[in-house]
Amino acid sequence: MDSRDVPQDQIPVFAGHSKAVYALDCSGEYTLVSTSGWEVEEIVTRQALDELAHMRQEALAAHRAGQLSPLAYQMYDKKMDVATLARESGFWQWRVRRHFRPEVFNKLSPKILAVYAEVLGIPLAELQQIDHAHD
Repeated sequence: MDSRDVPQDQIPVFAGHSKAVYALDCSGEYTLVSTSGWEVEEIVTRQALDELAHMRQEALAAHRAGQLSPLAYQMYDKKMDVATLARESGFWQWRVRRHFRPEVFNKLSPKILAVYAEVLGIPLAELQQIDHAHD
């Protein structure tokens, strides 16, 4: 795409911010160009955010039913998936999924819990106990 053709559609999910994309400049070289997004990106991003919100609600219901640890809810609440949480925490994906089991999560060491709390950007107490005000 030519740098003059990079869309500037001011999509709402960017919330007034922009991002950098690569485009060809007038000399045919790739260069970074700022964009405020485009309509197709808005649609796809909105679908992804809606899916994460749905998964967050399912995780909350499963937590309340005693089927999932609070970790799964907190992960979706911070708009992460298992792969992202695993990468950021340094734990294998299978291990993160294992920590979704309440009986395993409740036995995690303070050191492991602290890693999750730091990655999620929340206090340790919030990681361990979901506030009942969440719906």
